[in-house]
This record gives sequence, C-alpha cells and structure tokens, in this order.
Amino acid sequence: MKSSGNKILITGATSGIGLVLTERFLEMGNAVVGVGRRTETLNPLREKYPDLFPFACDLGSAHGPDELVLHVKQQHPDLNVLINNAAIQYNYHFLEAADIPARAAYEINLNLTVPVQLCALLLPVLRGQQQAAVVNVSSGLALVPKKSAPVYCGTKAGLHLFTKALRYQLEGSPVKVFEIIPPVVDTPMTAGRGSNKLSPAQLVDEFVRAFANDRFEVNIGKVKLLRLISRLSPALADRILKNG
Repeated sequence: MKSSGNKILITGATSGIGLVLTERFLEMGNAVVGVGRRTETLNPLREKYPDLFPFACDLGSAHGPDELVLHVKQQHPDLNVLINNAAIQYNYHFLEAADIPARAAYEINLNLTVPVQLCALLLPVLRGQQQAAVVNVSSGLALVPKKSAPVYCGTKAGLHLFTKALRYQLEGSPVKVFEIIPPVVDTPMTAGRGSNKLSPAQLVDEFVRAFANDRFEVNIGKVKLLRLISRLSPALADRILKNG
C-alpha cells in the first residue's frame, strides 16, 4: 500500500494511537479527515497541519456514523483509506457494578458496531479508488482476554474475526484490509492500567512499515510473543492475561 498521497479517515484522531497515526500520516504527505468528538481538540491540529480536515461528531450516538458518511460523500469523495481506531474500555465486574447494560451497550456500539457500519457505508467510496484500504485497530485482548474487561475483550474479538472475514470477501478488489493488534499502549484510555506499556509512536512505527509492505495482520510488540505462547500453551497464555 502506498504510504503517501492518500486521503485517510481516522476515527479517534485527537488522542492516543489515533493522534499519532494522524500526525505521522500527515507528515508522510497524506491528507487526513480527522474525526473526534470535540471541535476544540480538532482545531489546534488543523492550525498545525493544513492537510487535516477536521470533523467533530460523536460516533457513539445514534446519528454519528450517518453524519460522518454523508460528510465524506459530499466533501471527500476521493477518500481511499479508512482507519477505525476509536474505542472505549470499561473495567467492571458483572456481579458488582451498576448500570452494566448501558455501559456494555456503549462499548459494543463504539468498538464493534460503528466500525462495521463505517466499513459497510464507505466501501462504495473506497472501491472507487485505484488503491484503497480499511484498517481496524483491535487488541491483543481479542486473542486472550482478561477478566476485568469482558465486554471490551468480546468487542475486540468480534472486530478481529470481522476484519479477517472482510479481508476474504474483498480479495481481488482494490480494497486491502489491515488489522493492528496492539498490546497495552500508553494512552489516556489505559491510564492506571498495566506496566511497561508501548508508546503510541512505537506502535505507529511498526504499523507504517507493515502498511507499506502489505502485511495485513500486524501483531505489535508483545503480541508477537503472546501469539506464540497461545499456540504452544493456550492455558499459559490464559494465566498470563487473566489478571492483566
């Protein structure tokens, strides 16, 4: 996949992995449609990068995805890369927490339903380009879960399998399907969780190389070791991640 000259839509573009992806692709000579919930966090990026096209919306709301897709079709019909990065993780115990249905519904919607919707609604735009890509950001927890975040793990496992099946469907089309599978990354979402976290910049370094070389399933950092352990001893992998 070419690394410059793209127009890339990135969800969750103002923080963590999404912010570093946005800045890196802009610096590499791409245009980026940066999606975030608040205009005040998007505007400083627009001032710094003239090739950033900000769009503020809440993708977790009922009408957010439709508003974004309409905006793309009207203003950015040359879009050729979609990066589904926005996600949320709530840690709670099903026997102890209150208001679980509402929190679970929001996680499922933002982490799984919205990426599926955006793929479905934007594929007609992407397939009209000579070279195009979908990039879904899942998690090492899609492969081996931890007990404190069952809904998050479930959504990322669903996204992992959806991405793989979508890749099968789009074989022979102009649209390549990538998956970023990170370990624990040092972002606002993981504040207070885990140790020895990977930096977003390290993740993006690995992904950019894979993107340029058409390596579609991108195991980042410690996920490479996790996959090896999981193949050799699934029970050991479970013990390692269970209380992570």
